[in-house]
Amino acid sequence: MKIRRILATAVAAAVTTPVVFLSAAPAFADTKPAGAQTQEQKPTIEQLKLAVAAAQKTYDAAVIAASDATKAREAALKDDTVLAKAAAEAKKTADAAATAKAEADKAVVDAQAKVDAAVGETAKAEAQKVLDEATKTAEAAATAKTEADAKLAAASTARDDERVGAVRAESAALQAKEAAHKALKAAEKALAAAEDGEGEEPGEDCVEESKLTAALTGPKKVVAGTSAVFTLKISNGTTKSLDEVGAYAEAFNMDSTEEKDFDKHLDLTWSTTANPTWQSFDGETGAIGGAVKPGGHVDIKLRLTVDAKSPAGDGMLFAAGGYENKNGSCGWSKEAADLEFGIVAASKPGTGTGTGGGNGNTTEQGGTSTTPVNGGGNGNTATNGALATTGSDDAMPRIALAGAAAVALGAGAMFVVRRRKAGADA
Repeated sequence: MKIRRILATAVAAAVTTPVVFLSAAPAFADTKPAGAQTQEQKPTIEQLKLAVAAAQKTYDAAVIAASDATKAREAALKDDTVLAKAAAEAKKTADAAATAKAEADKAVVDAQAKVDAAVGETAKAEAQKVLDEATKTAEAAATAKTEADAKLAAASTARDDERVGAVRAESAALQAKEAAHKALKAAEKALAAAEDGEGEEPGEDCVEESKLTAALTGPKKVVAGTSAVFTLKISNGTTKSLDEVGAYAEAFNMDSTEEKDFDKHLDLTWSTTANPTWQSFDGETGAIGGAVKPGGHVDIKLRLTVDAKSPAGDGMLFAAGGYENKNGSCGWSKEAADLEFGIVAASKPGTGTGTGGGNGNTTEQGGTSTTPVNGGGNGNTATNGALATTGSDDAMPRIALAGAAAVALGAGAMFVVRRRKAGADA
């Protein structure tokens, strides 16, 4: 069935690129991804096997990295680390300094009382001498306590950073492991689909079309418990009319700490002027935009609904376009569009502490967002908003999630072909 071979090409193109970036082996950094094909080419069985091998190597490395991160986190939480011992020692010094200062202050009070009670010049002079010495001692004790407190604060901060950093590093490693596992499974499916399609009539090959581009715009943030509308613009930069153009899209929570639920709490639906009802992306079909003339475009509305239980963090939309003509020719956009947005936690009832976003940053269906964030048609992420601080390398989980998203998009990019030909291939 031709559809299997088309999907094998689309998935391979989506899988191999993130596999290269996620690979721990430097050799892969200089290797052209198997999915980077010209419009006249598609991955061969051998190339797909190499993609599976690369994905397996990446996954194996991610498993080891996750295991090491877990061990590092367990070690960091113990009280025998260098920083833990330093913090404990600083605490002892600070406590001793506090005790010394308290004793010195009491000595000053006692000396002053003797000065006040002294009778006669000689007695008063002797008492004053004792008071002066006690005052100097108290001043020195106060200085020592201030210095000890500062060292304790620095040592405690370093210790806290050590523990928090280890926990966050483990979370990032676990997310990278899950994304690498998804990429491996997708690569294996692509290979199986391609091998299953060997010997079939080639027909009209689908191609990567660099002049079919996707761009996303929409609100900068969405409040949990509300919905926001984004616009996906699919542009036909070719010199030919495209009979049916559409797109596939996915939404991800970039700060998810749940390994298998990067899209948990997020629901994405679509609509167009011709299809005004909000419809779901189900992995089998995508948004249908209709025919587009050369130089024209179609706008597809994407409604993102964030569950009220969603934690705050950074979210990202990914989208890719596809087309099919009546003569059987078909293709998909060479690069996906992406757009970052902030997820704002829902305010508690009665607190009145909710921030902007959600419905306040959206427009009615068919309108234009009043707070645009420019997404890229070239795969670059918009960075208008500040990213969440993790204390570890933010790029690691984000690249991993991007890889997982690319897998999903690769599987959905040719929804038009799947939709039109599903009956014939059944």
